[in-house]
Amino acid sequence: MVLSIRQSEILELARAEGRVLVEELAQRFDVTLQTIRRDLGEMAEAGLLDRVHGGAVPRAGTVNLGYESRRRLNAEAKAAIGAACAAAIPDNSSLILNLGTTTEAVAQALIHHSNITVVTNNINVANILLANPGCEIMVAGGALRRSDGGLVGELTTQFFEQFKVDYAVVGTSALDPDGDMLDFDLAEVRVSRAILRQARQSFLVTDHSKLGRTAPARITSLSEIDTVFTDKPLPAELSARCAEWNTRIRVCA
Repeated sequence: MVLSIRQSEILELARAEGRVLVEELAQRFDVTLQTIRRDLGEMAEAGLLDRVHGGAVPRAGTVNLGYESRRRLNAEAKAAIGAACAAAIPDNSSLILNLGTTTEAVAQALIHHSNITVVTNNINVANILLANPGCEIMVAGGALRRSDGGLVGELTTQFFEQFKVDYAVVGTSALDPDGDMLDFDLAEVRVSRAILRQARQSFLVTDHSKLGRTAPARITSLSEIDTVFTDKPLPAELSARCAEWNTRIRVCA
């Protein structure tokens, strides 16, 4: 399911407030009660919400940590990952940085790079890179998520499809033991897939905490990633699979 702009905002409201009500949503978006009920029904079928009397609540296991909590979590590890990833990106190159606090750490480490072009749907990344006069910044359009400064939706996906860059640097909300990268938001998943398609090399930046989490939507497999930058070794079985896939693992400490 690809979420509409309205459905994405409803999902963010449900996650922020713990519950949404049909009548309040109808007034907020100036649509009929039937339209909101249809939205909630579709999102329930997609596994994102549970219907309750008069509205809906986030489905258990589908709620991401808040932005500030994610930013503080493993901050030192993220800084090390960001520095290692940035060191693998040469001057005079182009790249896409997507959503996530670890990709923001990469942006911070790119401050002194020269003649680079960064395409992003992350307002925080754009603001960080304003300090680098040698960086051309291109920001995607789309629906802005106030919770984390991310731009998502069909407009964002279409924007990225106009580019072919040297590197894609992406994050993930969870990493399954079989090597699947997972996320909570189907609209964000669609954008991440487009980003990976438009790059010559793909980098995943993720700290070890993502191995202990789960999320309902699949982005892609590590078999489609060139290099994983992380702070601790992956489990032995997953490391063996990455070796078979020729996916490099860089442990950054």
